[in-house]
Amino acid sequence: MKPLIVYYSYSGITRKLAEDIALITDGELLELKPQDPYSFSYNTAIKEVRSQIEKGYGPQLCQSSVNIDDFETIFIGSPNWLKTFAPPVLSFLRTTDLSKKTVIPFCTHGGGGFGHMLEDYERECNASTIKKGIALKGDYDFNKLRNWLETSDLY
Repeated sequence: MKPLIVYYSYSGITRKLAEDIALITDGELLELKPQDPYSFSYNTAIKEVRSQIEKGYGPQLCQSSVNIDDFETIFIGSPNWLKTFAPPVLSFLRTTDLSKKTVIPFCTHGGGGFGHMLEDYERECNASTIKKGIALKGDYDFNKLRNWLETSDLY
């Protein structure tokens, strides 16, 4: 059964990683889009995000036609923002029943790896099986990603 690749991307870097995962796994993509997008100014967007993360707030997301029940394995990706996933990912995790699903986290980062995202996934997806994911810098090597996907028993 093919996986679902759910992701939030501000600048397009995480989108590229999600698209590459979909290409390698023949998975289906689901982009998380907040109803009120973040500012186009990176510095302003970071202030908006910091406020949301500090409050534990997840923004309203645009509706999707993807039926989560059709998938057993779900890759979930985000940029590393302040050592955790972006607030739209938090919204998805809190509004989607992922119990009995296999969740595989992935993230893009500038040097902070997963930060404390893995612990945050454990907290938010406590009825899911969470597998070891992958954290890659924006200039990752496609072959490294493909090798990781093909040699790990993830899906």
